[in-house]
Amino acid sequence: MRCQLTGREPGFGNRVSHSQRKTRRRWNPNVQHKRYFVPSLNRFVTLTLSAKGIKTIDKVGIEAVVARLRAQGVKV
Repeated sequence: MRCQLTGREPGFGNRVSHSQRKTRRRWNPNVQHKRYFVPSLNRFVTLTLSAKGIKTIDKVGIEAVVARLRAQGVKV
């Protein structure tokens, strides 16, 4: 449950009741599996992305994102 582009992971904290009892909880990011066609590779690529990562791809393009991921050493 980690975004390959932005690195978003679940956040952790406490659930606090009215009586101030504290139990552990987590906030999961909105992670989706998206499939994109990359013309330079001439194939489809499936990425695990958060909602913010999807918006980033819409803004800068899939080619730029794939180049950035390959520079970081992520297998795409």
